[in-house]
Amino acid sequence: MGNIFSISLSLDTIITRCWDCAAGQASYICNLEDNLHALQAEVEELKAIRSDLLRRVKIAEDEQQLKRLGQVEGWLQRAETLINDAGQLILESRQQINKLCIGGCCSTHPRSSIKFGKQIAKKLQEAKDQKEKEKDFSDVASKPPLPSSTERPSEPTVGLEFYLNKVWSCLKEKQVGIIGIFGLGGVGKTTLLNQINNKFHDTTHDYLVIWAVASQDRPIEKVQDQIAKRIGLPNEGWESKSRDEKAGDIFNVLCRKKFAFLLDDIWEWFDLTGAGVPLPTQDNGSKVIFTTRRLDVCCQMQPNMANNIKVECLPPGEALKLFEEKVGSETLQMHPDIRKLAEAVVEECAGLPLALITIGRAMASKKTPPEWEYAIKVLRQSAASVLPGVGKEISSHPNR
Repeated sequence: MGNIFSISLSLDTIITRCWDCAAGQASYICNLEDNLHALQAEVEELKAIRSDLLRRVKIAEDEQQLKRLGQVEGWLQRAETLINDAGQLILESRQQINKLCIGGCCSTHPRSSIKFGKQIAKKLQEAKDQKEKEKDFSDVASKPPLPSSTERPSEPTVGLEFYLNKVWSCLKEKQVGIIGIFGLGGVGKTTLLNQINNKFHDTTHDYLVIWAVASQDRPIEKVQDQIAKRIGLPNEGWESKSRDEKAGDIFNVLCRKKFAFLLDDIWEWFDLTGAGVPLPTQDNGSKVIFTTRRLDVCCQMQPNMANNIKVECLPPGEALKLFEEKVGSETLQMHPDIRKLAEAVVEECAGLPLALITIGRAMASKKTPPEWEYAIKVLRQSAASVLPGVGKEISSHPNR
């Protein structure tokens, strides 16, 4: 009797479990249409939530210059994938619905319908879960980390490699904090500073590289604005602050960093401390590199002449090479006299790269000797008006 009872109990259990299993499987068929409608509704709602979140992210990125959070980007990608996958299932649903019979609780192809029902139920739950996770995003973006350097546009140059290597060699010396670059207007000082900036960009280093351009009108205030933007100080209330308050804000950031401050085109002694820039020391390892036309400004900024580098005009051979590159071989070969006239133009440019580049580009379209002769005449009579900023340097150059 005991054995018969045991067998009977075991059989009942097996039957019950089989029934539960079968009923569970059948529910995927019976609930298919309801789950499908629910999935369609969830997908539409998920699309709207994703669209709203993308709008918030775009405002943060475009108007506030923030960077979207990684978890937000992950949510957006997963939501897009889920929407696409659910859309594909919805497209396939008509064929599966047509297989249902007996009020939707049975199927002419039960195995296929159960499999599809499981997919719909799973995707429905994923959509619900995805919606819930979006509620965690009180913030969608944050302030991005400062890049150590930013590449600046710079053209290939002639004759500056020597000066670039000289400045870079000075930068490697721990005892050197301030480096001056001086020379005539148009000689290539800004281009050299650009190359120094880009060398920082292309090499591994631990400097925060800051670029600023001084001006003859309120140089400290204008440089402060450029530094503030580079180091990410908030815009709100900045304009209303005094120069000293701005200097304090800048100092509070830079005193905790190792920086390389590249300052272009100063016309007189520049008060680094007054601008909020900590003076370079061996302890902080920071560097300041500036350009100016005047040697006396270099000496006022730092008296060690070994760290004041003069950029010279190009020698005749390199000057002619640079000029011919800008004119182009086609123009130079248009007439036998043009190459000789080109040498005369180069002589008038006095080895100043800016003049050679500017006039070279202008002469690229001049195909006849009379046009070249006229250009030489104009340069000799009024270089200052033809080339603002460097014409005076050409006129007063001793080799002209």
